[in-house]
Amino acid sequence: MVLGLGSTPRGRETYARDVFDTHCHLTFDCFENRIDAVLADARAAGVRGCISISTTTADLPRLTGLADLHPTVWCSSGIHPLYSDRPIDWAAMETAARHPKCVAWGELGLDHHYPEPARDLQRSVLEEQLARIEAWTTEGLSKPVVVHCRKAFEELIPILDASSLPNDRFVFHCFTGDEADARAVLDFGGWISFTGIVTFSNAAEVARASDLVPDDRIMVETDAPFLTPEPHRNVRPNEPRYVGCTAAFLAARRSRDPGDFESLLDANAARFFGIEIPAG
Repeated sequence: MVLGLGSTPRGRETYARDVFDTHCHLTFDCFENRIDAVLADARAAGVRGCISISTTTADLPRLTGLADLHPTVWCSSGIHPLYSDRPIDWAAMETAARHPKCVAWGELGLDHHYPEPARDLQRSVLEEQLARIEAWTTEGLSKPVVVHCRKAFEELIPILDASSLPNDRFVFHCFTGDEADARAVLDFGGWISFTGIVTFSNAAEVARASDLVPDDRIMVETDAPFLTPEPHRNVRPNEPRYVGCTAAFLAARRSRDPGDFESLLDANAARFFGIEIPAG
């Protein structure tokens, strides 16, 4: 169910209310030479801003450059587990983290859905990232952490819990687990963020899991260019302009006023990432 939709002269959907995309990947090739248009379409759809998330240290100069150019774009600094086999420049990770618009570490974590990179390598890179983040945190680079976890909750949560980083500063993005996985994250003290997956008819377990997340620990995202939400699931690539569909779905599922719920989501994002989100 999508609430508050209209259409523009270009045939694009717009949202009557404002919302923030906490996780997308604007440096991916499908957005090459299209960033201005993607962000303009997001603004037209009521999206107040977005965080473009790092996957490799090679991404980082482009990410910070985008954040410099666009007032409503922020970024993160980190290494995605599926890129654990790429060259890592730890100095670049620290440099990017010191950028004034870098608001998080990550995304980091474990992915057991794919056979490669090898699990041992993923874990080694994760543990080194966490150790470096702990050290940088003691030097004043304190930031929340964006977590990638796919079919790895039982292994990953104890690793995060063993770090010195506060448990309530981790957000499990693009949640794809079931109710038991959600309870494990919440018992750990983490936050949970939902993508368009929660709107899919074949992901009922994710929707049921969303019901467990308290108002003060839930966020939404696109994970663009992936996972376009219903009713636009066949659109490729996904873009920040569609984040409102996920927010509206969750509001309807919780029987909440969509405007009030989207305001709550924005307040959560602002609090978690320390961002002053522009007024709509």
